[in-house]
Amino acid sequence: MSASFHIENFGCRAARADGEAIAERLEAAGLAEGKPKNADVVIVNTCSVTAEADRAARAFIRRTKRMNPEVRIVATGCYAQRAPEELIALPGVAAVVGNSHKTFAPGIAQSLAQGRMPPAGSNLVPVNSLLSGKTLVLADDRFAHSFLEEAQVVPGAQTRPNLKIQEGCSNRCSFCVIPWTRGASRSLPAASVFKQVEGFVAAGGVELVLSGINLGRWGRDFSPLPDGSPANLATLVRHIFERTELPRLRLSSIEPMDWDEELIELMAEFGGTRLARHAHLPLQSGSDAVLHRMHRRYRPWHYAEKVDALLQATGPELTLGADVMVGFPGETDAEFEETVAFIRALPFGYLHLFPFSPRPGTRAWALHSADPVAAGAVAERMARLRTLAAEKTVEHRRQFVGRELEALTLNTPENIRRLGRTVGLTENFLPFEVDGELRANQRVSIEVTGVTAEGALTHSRSSSTASCAAD
Repeated sequence: MSASFHIENFGCRAARADGEAIAERLEAAGLAEGKPKNADVVIVNTCSVTAEADRAARAFIRRTKRMNPEVRIVATGCYAQRAPEELIALPGVAAVVGNSHKTFAPGIAQSLAQGRMPPAGSNLVPVNSLLSGKTLVLADDRFAHSFLEEAQVVPGAQTRPNLKIQEGCSNRCSFCVIPWTRGASRSLPAASVFKQVEGFVAAGGVELVLSGINLGRWGRDFSPLPDGSPANLATLVRHIFERTELPRLRLSSIEPMDWDEELIELMAEFGGTRLARHAHLPLQSGSDAVLHRMHRRYRPWHYAEKVDALLQATGPELTLGADVMVGFPGETDAEFEETVAFIRALPFGYLHLFPFSPRPGTRAWALHSADPVAAGAVAERMARLRTLAAEKTVEHRRQFVGRELEALTLNTPENIRRLGRTVGLTENFLPFEVDGELRANQRVSIEVTGVTAEGALTHSRSSSTASCAAD
C-alpha cells in the first residue's frame, strides 16, 4: 500500500494555491491523498494574518495528533515562517517549513510519509537547516527557496483553479505581517504564465483565476518583456488574450492604487467576454485618518475614483468586493461612521469583514497597546457592518432580475448533489444553485427571476451554452 498524505489549507487564495501545488507534487510521487485520521503525513498549510488563524492551526494540529497518534505533521505557510518555535512545541510536528523554504515542503513531506527524516545537506533540505530534537526547522529571512511554482493547473477538484503568479509584498501596512512571512514581492516569469494558461486550455479549462499576495505588483521586479513592452499586470493579461484561447480570466484581489488606466481599459475591452466583470479592491477603512494610521497608500477619494472608473468601463454588471477591518487601534465612533457612510455610498456586491488582530512585530501592535478599541465596541460595529453588507448584496443582485447571465457549473458538494441540484458561479461572481445534476466545468446561462431576503438568486432552469470537458 502506498504512503498517504492529507493537506489542510488555511488562509487566502495564494495559500491555497501553494497547498494545491504541494498536493500535486506528492500525488506525482505516488502518494495517495487521504483523511487526517489515517494519513501517514499531514501537511498543515498555515495562515498568520490574525491571532485566530494561529489558534485554528494549533487546534487542527492537536486534533489530528489525537485522532492519529502515529502521524507525522509538517507545518508550513505563514505561521511557520513567523513563529516556528511555537509550532515546534506541538505534539506530532516532525517538520516546520517556513515560506522561505516552501519549495522543499513536498520532498520533506514525502520522506516523512515513507518513514524517513530527510538529512540536512541532501537535495531536499539545505545545509543551513536546523534540527531541533527530532523536528526539522527551515525558516530564514532570505526567501531564497520560497516560490513554489505549481504543477500544470487543470480543471479538477477546483473547476476554477488559482494560478499564483506573484509572491510576497513590499508594502508596509502597519497591521500586516505578510512582508515578514512571505518576503518582498516576486513574480512568476511571463513564459511560465503562458505555459500554464496554454496547458489549462488544452485540458478543457474555462475559467482561470490569477492570484498573488499582491497581484497588482506582478512584473515590477522584471525588466521589460522580450517584445519591449513593460512588465506589468495589464501587459501580461493582454498577452494572455493575444497568445492563448483562454475563454475567461478572473483577477483576484488587487490593491486600489494598482488599478491603473491600462488595466481598467482591459476591463472595458474584454469585460463580460474573456475577462470577468468582478473586482476585489481591499478597502480596510473608509476613514482618511484610519487609513493614514494603517499606512495604506490611498485615501477614500482615491478609492472612490477607482471604483467610478471601473464602473464606467464595465457598467453596473460589475460585482465589487472589498475587505474591511473593524476596530483598528484608535478607531473612534466618528471614524467608524465615516466607514459606514463610505460603504453605503458605493455599489458593493459583497464585503469580507474582520476585526483587527494585533500581530507581534508590526507597528499596529504598539498602537493597540496604547489605544485599543474595546471588544464590545468591535462586536457592535461588526454586527452593524454585517447587516449593511447583507443589504448591499441584495441590492446589487436585484438589478439582475429578469436578466440572463452567463455562468459556469462547479464541483457540487455531496449534500447539495443529493438534493438533485448543482452549484455554479456567474461570470460576474454571483453564486447560484440550479435544479438537476450537471457536470462541473460546463458553461450555462441562467435567467434570474428573483432574489431572496438572504441574497440567494432564484432563476429558471439553466440551459447549456457550451459543452466543456468534465473534471
